Amino acid sequence: MTSSRRSILKGAAAAGMMAAGLPRLSWAQQAQPLMRPIPSTGEMIPAVGLGTWITFNVGEDPVLRDECAAVMESFFEAGGRVIDSSPMYGSAQAVIGHGLEKLGRPKNLFSADKVWISDGDQGRAQMNRSRRLWTVPRFSLMQVHNLLGWEAHLETLQAMKAAKEIRYVGITTSEGRRHNLFERVMATEALDFVQVTYNPLDREVEQRILPLAKERGIGVMVNRPFRQGALTRRLERAPLPGWATEIGAETWAQLILKFILSHPTVTVAIPATTKPHHARENMRAASDPLPDEKFRERIAAHIRDI
Repeated sequence: MTSSRRSILKGAAAAGMMAAGLPRLSWAQQAQPLMRPIPSTGEMIPAVGLGTWITFNVGEDPVLRDECAAVMESFFEAGGRVIDSSPMYGSAQAVIGHGLEKLGRPKNLFSADKVWISDGDQGRAQMNRSRRLWTVPRFSLMQVHNLLGWEAHLETLQAMKAAKEIRYVGITTSEGRRHNLFERVMATEALDFVQVTYNPLDREVEQRILPLAKERGIGVMVNRPFRQGALTRRLERAPLPGWATEIGAETWAQLILKFILSHPTVTVAIPATTKPHHARENMRAASDPLPDEKFRERIAAHIRDI
């Protein structure tokens, strides 16, 4: 049987279980992962969230949509709260909305989305459309995606925050792009969050962006922790080192996430996945013990050498 066929059958089975109205686990009864404070308010959120880039862009396919809902169900059951998306991510926002409806709209959701349009006058309309796709009354966090039209959008976002239409304001970048401008915006604007790429191989943000976030009291959301899956696929060819168990890492993904979360300035990492068991695996990485500085360098050097 092909992997795609297995995936379809698995998704159909999951959809059938949900349609049958089988009892779901209560989100409040699950074990809590490691929590981190949002610097601007002290609100605590889990240190691992759920990204939706590519993985949730499944169009109108009902089986694949229910597979994504199953990922969300496992994520919430494991104590997850933070889900991140963008208008750039194709059908991902609507798929999130489908999943939230299937799961009875979990009340502990921390919804993070982005405005991604060059015309600042069209930003509010795009954000309203995103909110309707998610089926949420308001977003927890709204970010300017890749700094596109950032000046106009940040003005709108600050007004929305003051009016309690959103709770937090942020900016994003990925893959090391436009870091000089990113730092300038961080230094001059009132931000609650920044979103950047960070993992054992992509460490440029350690030099200036993470220290600046600490200095300015800005939360840090980490995207592309697995380099869109390329890093974990590469590492799968090598055995996990025995010393990974010293920090409770049972898989390469957990070792990478523990490296990321061990940086004291990181608030939350947002790995994406198509598999419910990977969502649970990722959430288990948000736990003590985390590596100290010497152990962090051991992880980075080992992965760099593979």
